[in-house]
Amino acid sequence: MSERGAKQHLSIQALQVFDAVLVWFSFVLAAAIREPLRSVLGMTGGGETGLEGMTWVVFVAVPLTPLLLEKFGHYDRLLSKSVSQSFNGLLRGVLLMVFVVGCVSVFGKFEGTRRLIFGTGFTMVFALLAIRMHFTTKFLRRRAKDKGFLERVVLAGGVKEIEGFLNEVDSEVYSAWQIVSHFHIDKHSIEELEKLISNESVQRVVFLAGHTKFEIIARAVEACEIQGVEAWIGATFLRTQVARPSFDVIGGQPMLVFRSTPELSWQLFAKKVIDYIGAFLFVVFTSPLWVVAIIGIRIASPGAPAIFTQKRAGLYGKSFRIYKFRTMVPDAETLLEKIKEEHGNEVDGPAFKLEGDPRIFPFGRILRKFSIDEFPQMINVLKGEMSLVGPRPLPLHEIDAIADSAHRRRLSMKPGITCLWQIGGRSDITDFDEWVKLDVAYIDRWSLWEDFRILIMTIPAVLFSKGAR
Repeated sequence: MSERGAKQHLSIQALQVFDAVLVWFSFVLAAAIREPLRSVLGMTGGGETGLEGMTWVVFVAVPLTPLLLEKFGHYDRLLSKSVSQSFNGLLRGVLLMVFVVGCVSVFGKFEGTRRLIFGTGFTMVFALLAIRMHFTTKFLRRRAKDKGFLERVVLAGGVKEIEGFLNEVDSEVYSAWQIVSHFHIDKHSIEELEKLISNESVQRVVFLAGHTKFEIIARAVEACEIQGVEAWIGATFLRTQVARPSFDVIGGQPMLVFRSTPELSWQLFAKKVIDYIGAFLFVVFTSPLWVVAIIGIRIASPGAPAIFTQKRAGLYGKSFRIYKFRTMVPDAETLLEKIKEEHGNEVDGPAFKLEGDPRIFPFGRILRKFSIDEFPQMINVLKGEMSLVGPRPLPLHEIDAIADSAHRRRLSMKPGITCLWQIGGRSDITDFDEWVKLDVAYIDRWSLWEDFRILIMTIPAVLFSKGAR
């Protein structure tokens, strides 16, 4: 759980659910007042009433709007944000939602979409969310001023550890606390802590252990446990650069866990569902291009199958066979070392890229230019070996050639068909360190919204052949 704590996390999720209900209500209300508005505006005609023909808008906007707002920080720092910052995040989120729904409407060619409901609905979405935001902030600030609503907390540890915690941690983290005591655990006894907890009606004790003896911490935690008070232990003696700490239990034994990859959640489950549905629909709608590609390869380069397979490194380096439309001569892999010797490598690192690679036949260049050669990888997605979005899988020999063990962190997430490298210029990026940096950045900030953003940006990257070779 993040610094906001489990209670605040659940409160934010409740806000998101409530906001989703407000989005739904906005469109229901927009549909209800459509005819009166048409009369006021002097618009002729009429037609169906209600949300007929607009239900798809509701299905898209209701779940996606809270996710977009979360991406723009709408639910962050509720107490400390200025009014302009709050409205800016809300406006950006709603405008992006309008853009997304508009694109779906245009490209999906949905019939029956009524512009008056569309415009009125999103106007009401912004208005109702702004009103909700105003009263939520007002309520939280009023509660923050009333000490009776603040959580009574004791900071327990060494003098340096307590001072370091208060200096390093954002004040918003403890804005909902009433810190009743700085309990210097190396100067006072456990019995004194027990009395303090009892006398001050303490709700939580945050142990800032540092290098304090663990026996003392263990006894102090027991003292909290006896009185039913939460005990949080700051493991400041463990310094990590990337990994995020969490707590778990194995066989009844408590474990402090450090993860540098996304934790299992409903979002990862949703990612899998989107992968399967997206891959299936993609195969169905692009099947004519598959036929053209297969026939073209057979004519342009006979003597080998139209589908090329190669062992690639998947999740945590586990090998799998990737599928691609063949764009090179049949003996391309055996010619690799010769090509490297004669033409060199344009990538600084274990990966191999070469503009004008002589092994690629003319029709293959066309397939590569528009990324049609990547289409069969949808089969890998359906098999669960790849995802729509993720670090690109490298051949096994390139993985074996990785010298920096930190580069292997790109293997900690399932490989994908598109990624930040794909939308950032693909072959224009010739520094392998930069390539890995993009992959790691994706892993560190992963979210469903990030996947959605990359998928959207992949479309122009492919259509305009950005960095394709």
